[in-house]
Amino acid sequence: MQNLVIYNTLHRQKERFQPIAAPNVGMYVCGPTVYGDPHLGHARPSITFDILFRYLQHIGYKVRYVRNITDVGHLEHDADEGDDKIEKKARLEQLEPMEIAQFYTNRYHNAMRMLNVLPPSIEPHATGHIIEQEELVKEIMANGYAYESNGSIYFDVAKYDKDHKYGRLSGRNLTDMINNSRELAGVSEKRNQVDFALWKRAMPEHIMRWPSPWSNGFPGWHCECTAMGRKYLGNHFDIHGGGMDLVFPHHECEIAQAVASQGDDMVKYWMHNNMITINGQKMGKSLGNFITLEQFFTGNHDTLEQAYSPMTIRFFILSAHYRGTVDFSNEALQAAQKGYEKLMNAIEDLKRVQTADKSDENTAKFVAELRQKCYDAMNDDLMTPAVISHLFEACHTINLLIDHKAQINEADLKELSETVNLFAFDILGLINERGTNNDAREAAYGKVVDMVLELRAKAKANKEWAVSDQIRDALADAGFQVKDTKDGVTWKLDK
Repeated sequence: MQNLVIYNTLHRQKERFQPIAAPNVGMYVCGPTVYGDPHLGHARPSITFDILFRYLQHIGYKVRYVRNITDVGHLEHDADEGDDKIEKKARLEQLEPMEIAQFYTNRYHNAMRMLNVLPPSIEPHATGHIIEQEELVKEIMANGYAYESNGSIYFDVAKYDKDHKYGRLSGRNLTDMINNSRELAGVSEKRNQVDFALWKRAMPEHIMRWPSPWSNGFPGWHCECTAMGRKYLGNHFDIHGGGMDLVFPHHECEIAQAVASQGDDMVKYWMHNNMITINGQKMGKSLGNFITLEQFFTGNHDTLEQAYSPMTIRFFILSAHYRGTVDFSNEALQAAQKGYEKLMNAIEDLKRVQTADKSDENTAKFVAELRQKCYDAMNDDLMTPAVISHLFEACHTINLLIDHKAQINEADLKELSETVNLFAFDILGLINERGTNNDAREAAYGKVVDMVLELRAKAKANKEWAVSDQIRDALADAGFQVKDTKDGVTWKLDK
């Protein structure tokens, strides 16, 4: 089994991955709040933890991957105040809240399929686990870390901090947080502004409400992941992931809820992907600077110079390490598109490589080392940019083989092909969009191009060089790359 090292946000260092109950792994990732179309910011955590899910399974672990759907309790202004985002959307569109939630859940699922993100093992909805969230609140109250105020229940952060430590994940100091919020004192039913809601009493106009021992209301946003993670993965599980913007307050509050209810930490490793930015600002709905995935796929947005395919988006995200910031630009996406096409073309070219009795020394050495280099990159905190770099080196080797500037034997070609396909498709999760979606069109292209190339061959045989060049240039303008080799003419579609 590979020696995987991951970065634990809680300890702020890379740590060797050692699951609680090998070879079983429990993994929980915060999923979307379904009140709008999925955007590029949704794609990054989904793809990041899809890579982790794929790789853990590949190296021999049995993974239970839980990714939730937030369909209640995510409020407009912060975790405790304002309108419920789904309910607000429902009022605007005169629909039931669950219609809104289901509509955008379907949209999210469709976008994930297009990005080739594997479905999780379990996808629980917050509204389907109200009882579990109420039980969590009862446990926290019984242990003395929560209080009731006007039908709502709040977590007593100051009391918890005395017995444990609030702020371990985010590195925040409670005294500083209290001092920074003193100007708001007296305007809330909380004892301290840093206290967060475990249960909120519903106002008369609030549509989504459930009965509880305290009031008709709804659970606080932070409760759902703690309650559902524990239900499906147990009191102690391996990995909890999400975007870096969830470190505080959401995941910080989750840690406090778990310790306050059961006495110890629930999660062994915390993992967070960094943000996607546009002009240096976080891309997201709250800032109004987001671009939906559908807009990327269709090119229907003022800032987009063209449409970008799902695999271009996936390749763009994987080209940066998951903990690094990725800044959107058309130039970056166009570079990703070229990189993706380069890799897919090389993989197709593998089918045309001719074998020799013996591999040359450089090729044999490269092939012998490639698989382990890719594993080493993945084992180093999922270093996907390094994997892509190694695959690009493989592209160079394949081009040398196609041009007969290197030679490879059958066994080495098999190993090269298996390694490239394994890491490109199975682990990085790329798919060949041209090959999977346009087979009939490719076949038609093939017949037409072969016919045109026959005409070119006749022109060359008759020494009609101008006609030959004219045919080649016309094919190039149409997006077909034609190569003359000593073994004949080859072509491929570049666009």
